[in-house]
Amino acid sequence: MKTVTGERTQRAVVSWRRTQLARAGFPLSVAARLARDQRFDLHALLELVDRGCPPTLAARILAPLVDDDEDRAA
Repeated sequence: MKTVTGERTQRAVVSWRRTQLARAGFPLSVAARLARDQRFDLHALLELVDRGCPPTLAARILAPLVDDDEDRAA
């Protein structure tokens, strides 16, 4: 059961993550998708970009190996 406060906090965290990714150069649509997906390590994404990796490549490098549908089938 989610609480109103918990949902508000989660939205704030997602918003903060999206802002950080956008500031690092991620396209807004990519930043929004990555911000919502907690499987992506925000700090690892930002570190790769800081080291010169293009943002979309950083997202591909750190993409989860298994997606949710495959995970449920296993």
